[in-house]
Order: sequence, then C-alpha cells, then structure tokens
Amino acid sequence: MELELTEVEQALSELQKVADDAVIYRSIGSLLVKTEKARVLADLNERKELLSMRATVLGKQEERLRSQIKELQAKIQQDLAPLSGTQP
Repeated sequence: MELELTEVEQALSELQKVADDAVIYRSIGSLLVKTEKARVLADLNERKELLSMRATVLGKQEERLRSQIKELQAKIQQDLAPLSGTQP
C-alpha cells in the first residue's frame, strides 16, 4: 500500500510540471485513453487521500494487535509458570 501511495505522489509531482493543456493519457486495462489534466489530478488526489487513510487505519490495527499479542503472551507465561516450577 505504501508503494502505491509513493507512486501516486510521484505521478502528482510529475503532473504539476506538465502544462495544463498538455495531452495526457490514462491507462485503462490494456487501453490508453486521452483525458484532461484536472481530472487526472482530482482522481490521483482522491486516491492518495484514500491510501493515506487506509494506511493509518491499518497502522492502528497493527498496533492494537501487537498489544493483544503481548497481553496473551504474558498470560500464557503466567499460566505456565506453576507447571514449570518457576516464578515469572
């Protein structure tokens, strides 16, 4: 996802360098379709926003899961301590 976000940012950067009346083609499947710069910019900005939001959500989920794993690991070690005869 981060790779795709980087690609979108690079495409936006390159589009900023292009004149507003330049001919721009967009890849749709195996076709290249002529389009307007403003439309491509809007689509890429929307895609960038969506990818950023998804990356943030996934980061929070990963953090929450790591915390749950640590809690479960500590609980398992605590439960196994009496069986091994050692204290945690």
